[in-house]
Amino acid sequence: MFRYTFGGDTFLYVEVSEEGMSLEAFFQAMAICDKLRERNIKGITEICPANASYMVAFDPDILHYNKVLEICKELEKEVQSTNAEIMTRLIEFPVFYQDPYTHETLMRFRDNHQVRAEDSKFDPNTTDIEYASKINGYNSVESYIKAHSENPWFVSMIGFVAGLPWLYQLVERQKQIEVPKYLKARIDTPKLTIGHGGCFGCIYAVRGGGGYQMMGITPAPVWDPAQKLEYFKDSMVFLKPGDIIKFKSIDEATYNKAVKEVEDGTFTLKSANVKFSLKEWQKDPNNYNKKLLEVFNG
Repeated sequence: MFRYTFGGDTFLYVEVSEEGMSLEAFFQAMAICDKLRERNIKGITEICPANASYMVAFDPDILHYNKVLEICKELEKEVQSTNAEIMTRLIEFPVFYQDPYTHETLMRFRDNHQVRAEDSKFDPNTTDIEYASKINGYNSVESYIKAHSENPWFVSMIGFVAGLPWLYQLVERQKQIEVPKYLKARIDTPKLTIGHGGCFGCIYAVRGGGGYQMMGITPAPVWDPAQKLEYFKDSMVFLKPGDIIKFKSIDEATYNKAVKEVEDGTFTLKSANVKFSLKEWQKDPNNYNKKLLEVFNG
């Protein structure tokens, strides 16, 4: 059941699911936002999709709030019968797991972590990725990294800081990786850290504070006001809701080579245009993911 809430005179916030994040709710929110953009309604100034919700900004001098509500409720009914199928981008992101940069940071803020809590049964120097692997039932960090990088992730929203993608993995709910955020947020996180909190992953677009567990680091920028790299030619924010990311584990030498390419302006990301059908994915997630990723192996 959708829930509609006005924020002052100029915003309408819509919760698509009372149960929180799900791929079904995400697709419904994204479909409504796409239809709103297609209509190009005078008075609607901004449309912002989120994980299982969306927000519409409007000018009340041009468009009455009741009309905005009417339009959104009309679209709610319309998307119920829509086939959740999209054309989108599949993008491979290299990740240096267990890197020295996030390791130095996480050890600096170890007192903020669950492993240093009074009732903790963990070694006080347990790293974020070791902690995540243990509480998710993996018998090794290597098996956790395989689970983290083997299946793709949807970009469900952009936010928190400029260009930061929120990520939701394309696996059944019972296989979702879940970890709590730090007990007390850090005041420092390396730029391009791969983080995880709750059921969501992220890529920290810039250096700054944060509370997500740190899994590794990518050399690939996701936000660049200078638009130096080729893949930023259309926007300083590279990723957008609906994109699909596939992580690829790399070693330190490969990471350093990629960082140098970023500095030289020659770095590129492997990507392809693909069709994604939620209905077909739900029938057999594992095989659907394998077929989806074949575009990188052909």
